[in-house]
Amino acid sequence: MGFLSVLSFAQQMVKERVQLGDRVVDATMGTGVDTLFLAQLVGERGHVAAFDIQAQALELTRKRLDSGLGLDAAAHVDLRLASHADLVGALPPEWHGQTAAVMFNLGFLPAAEADKAVMTEPSTTLAALEGALALLRPGGVLSVVLYPGHDGGDREADAVQAWAAGLPQVVGQALIYRILQRPHAPYAIAIEKRRS
Repeated sequence: MGFLSVLSFAQQMVKERVQLGDRVVDATMGTGVDTLFLAQLVGERGHVAAFDIQAQALELTRKRLDSGLGLDAAAHVDLRLASHADLVGALPPEWHGQTAAVMFNLGFLPAAEADKAVMTEPSTTLAALEGALALLRPGGVLSVVLYPGHDGGDREADAVQAWAAGLPQVVGQALIYRILQRPHAPYAIAIEKRRS
């Protein structure tokens, strides 16, 4: 048996800390893979908020949810056409400090017809990560999948890694999951918010 893929690793970190009925966030919904995963994890009693700046991402995610959960079964999922940098202001106060997990899958929309020039940027991503920490409850987890192999992705990955490495341990602990022999391959960072 081989190692987990970076996407599977990110989902495993979340799965170990999320329960039915929890509040969770997909900060960069893309095609909805993590949105569906989170919706199944928290069940109909839970709540999922998913963000993306492209209408195409919302359409692809809605189709994935309808296919994976059945038509109209995703009433507990809120798809928002908004930047991940705005997630704190977009979510009601009861989410602040009470969210079990926030997932980020950075880069561009991985759809054949998508505009690859539209991608996450270090400045908005770092703002979103700070916001995500504020949303997390003690023991909650933040997962970030990074793509240093494409133009711009390398700078974003470096910025996110530096941000995570600089987090005070009183805030949380950060770890990295990476194939060391492939420096341009995707990798993941997970952060667990310190328990009070």
